[in-house]
Amino acid sequence: MEASGEARAGLGFFSRFRSALGARGLQDISGDGGVRKQVLRPGTGQPVPPAATVAVKYSGYLEHMEKPFCTNCTKKLPRLMKLGKDITLGGLEIGVLTMKKGEVARFIFSPSYAYGQQGCLPLIPPDATVLFEVELIDFLDSADSDTFFALTAEQQDTFPLQKVLKVAGMEREFGNYLFRKQYFVGAKDRYKRAYSILGRNPSTEAEQCQIDASKLLVLLNLSITYLKLESPARALVYGEKALEIDKRNVKALFRCGQACLCMTEYEKARDFLIRAQHIEPFNHDINNELKKLASYYKDYLDKEKEMCCRMLAALNPSS
Repeated sequence: MEASGEARAGLGFFSRFRSALGARGLQDISGDGGVRKQVLRPGTGQPVPPAATVAVKYSGYLEHMEKPFCTNCTKKLPRLMKLGKDITLGGLEIGVLTMKKGEVARFIFSPSYAYGQQGCLPLIPPDATVLFEVELIDFLDSADSDTFFALTAEQQDTFPLQKVLKVAGMEREFGNYLFRKQYFVGAKDRYKRAYSILGRNPSTEAEQCQIDASKLLVLLNLSITYLKLESPARALVYGEKALEIDKRNVKALFRCGQACLCMTEYEKARDFLIRAQHIEPFNHDINNELKKLASYYKDYLDKEKEMCCRMLAALNPSS
């Protein structure tokens, strides 16, 4: 017999879900019925690899409760979590390993895959079965990076170049994630970590080109990150390092121009921005920055003129 609407409302979100779906609508992914899954929205690409670092949104529910007992869905971008280290709920780790980027799924965890016989009082009662709704925002396959930084400095020097480049790329991806989250200090540290391992001496010209290509991306990231951190002098340093690799790089020229403008070095700012404009004459960002520069420089000249007039008036009080 079907429960009335009022009775169903009293069951709580988890209980209503299990009542409506039934066991047949859930996939057993643990093999013993302890972790069961329903895909709400399919993801794309490959499933999460073991030892990855993941960004997930989640909400956990107990039976007969309408609101989640834990959630991180109030945050715009969740913090990165390392599998095997930061996720302590066994069922949640098993579930995440079956997911693809962008996927949303519901999981039911039996007590042995959740909080066990003891529970987690006062919030989680003993022998509690729980439901988690999970969205996999992104993941980074950080196994090579973890392996590399666990080595000694001597061992790192003998690491194959292709793997070094992969690790540098992974650190840059970590930095990009933190940058999007507006954690600029953390992003800067990741970019510097990537840059620090790209200082090895290449054995061929082809290797030098590969190292330079990887360095260039990191230097551009560092330049814009220091602008966000309101450290234009450091932004200029990294922008100029990028130009040593590629003197016609528009992004590097633009970042250097922005940094000089922030430091009120108007002539240098104009030089960098004009060089960038010659390469990309229809780039709106460059043209807008030049307009901003013209406006700031006019204000500067007006203030200089006013100051000179005051000084002359002070020297000639009778006039």
